[in-house]
Amino acid sequence: MAAAPFDIPALGDPAEHPIPALKPGAMAASKPYVAAEAHQQPLGFPGELTEGWEKRAVEHMGSLVSKYRSLQVYMDICVKCGACTDKCHYFLGTHDPKNMPVARADLFRSVYRRYFTPAGKIAPGLVGARDMTKDVLDEWFNYFHQCSQCRRCSVFCPYGIDTAEISMAARDIMDSIGQGQKYCNEIIGKVHKIGNNLGLPAPALLDTLEGLEEDMLDDTGVAVKMPIDVEGAEVLLVTPSADFFAEPHVLGLMGYAKVFHAAGVSWTLSTKASEAGNFGMFIGNYDQMKKISMRIREAAQELGVKRIIFGECGHAWRVAYSFLNTLAGPWDFLDPRYPVPQHILEFTNDLIERKGIKLDKSGNDGMVLTVHDSCNVARGARMGDRPGGQFTIPRAVIQASVPKFVDMHPDTICDKTFCCGGGGGLLTDELMELRVKGASPRMEALKDVVDKQGVTHMAAMCAICKAQFTKILPYYDFDREMVVSVHQLVSNAIILGDND
Repeated sequence: MAAAPFDIPALGDPAEHPIPALKPGAMAASKPYVAAEAHQQPLGFPGELTEGWEKRAVEHMGSLVSKYRSLQVYMDICVKCGACTDKCHYFLGTHDPKNMPVARADLFRSVYRRYFTPAGKIAPGLVGARDMTKDVLDEWFNYFHQCSQCRRCSVFCPYGIDTAEISMAARDIMDSIGQGQKYCNEIIGKVHKIGNNLGLPAPALLDTLEGLEEDMLDDTGVAVKMPIDVEGAEVLLVTPSADFFAEPHVLGLMGYAKVFHAAGVSWTLSTKASEAGNFGMFIGNYDQMKKISMRIREAAQELGVKRIIFGECGHAWRVAYSFLNTLAGPWDFLDPRYPVPQHILEFTNDLIERKGIKLDKSGNDGMVLTVHDSCNVARGARMGDRPGGQFTIPRAVIQASVPKFVDMHPDTICDKTFCCGGGGGLLTDELMELRVKGASPRMEALKDVVDKQGVTHMAAMCAICKAQFTKILPYYDFDREMVVSVHQLVSNAIILGDND
């Protein structure tokens, strides 16, 4: 590929992570596009900054601190111990000290102290308190869009400060005064209007699914169906719209379909809820999260399904697992025998354990797999009925599908996993430098197992991770097709009976 217009971090040993030499201001110019009025107003946000925005920002901060006690606790209890400083992939990749989690949180904390603590009101200079000004707002916009809300720093914080919640609050405040981010808000608007992040209308979706059915028939000789809007189906599959659009995502979707077919389970997609992703979480707005989640509830009720299964999408699973029951519940119209929600990996793993489907590992001959634990799955949710299921279940499905599997360095997997570098609403081209540099810790761990263990492919269970890696891998001299969907591996290995 063409030379990048920025320096690519050198990859070292994943077992050694010395604190980088600081480069103050290295990413001060990095920022996403500001949302236009056309992206703000459909979501109920002001179209631009107007007179008095400073006061409204402080008032909104006050309402968040009052409503979410955890946010106030996070503001008050940080002791600057430094445990989080070298845990952020963006700091490790960019060396910008404001990408240390504690320093980024202090951008918010300095304003909080000015208006909501006695010391900040009386002697702001002594406690690092700052007025809300345009310079402060600009700094917020730049650096709170250099946080992927991955929560890795929170794992190492002795007080459990969740910097993702701080980032979400900052973005919510910025939206409320007319300084939103174009990428996220434009996508949310598409979901409200059409039903999915890509803005893919129903006729185009139907055409895509018909094409996939033809491809599977040509490849397997079996008529595997991609049903949509089928009333009375047992399962409503809600999957990220990327699964309808590009590889490796679409290969995972074909894997889902083959699993349902082989298991003899009736299922359906929905044109109304053709999106599992929920960017309302990225902007920290629970009203938007709820509105998007309600589309899933309405589709499930209209189609009369018995259970809901989510496809491979990290933040979709976090929203579903952590928020769906309170945002869009109760789900008492579904079959109580099944968990609400359920992940496709839970469903497939259960079938594997019960021998409800048959897999032949030779379908993936020549592949040596490792897995990227997606942040929102690893640190924002669980799978199965045992702690750590979000780690063991994906690995069990992969190991049942491939001849050889190896894990990356233990400091880079499971609850210590590094972000792909493109999560949290940052998967946009104007942030490419940030994305490439933020991916360097994961690339470092990947290179280690490629060199030492002969790894040929890396599986991911998140649409954003897959999209990020297909763009980022070539910057580090890896093939973009090295990243695969977990259910792509299942699709290659599954044995289909001719029971169409």
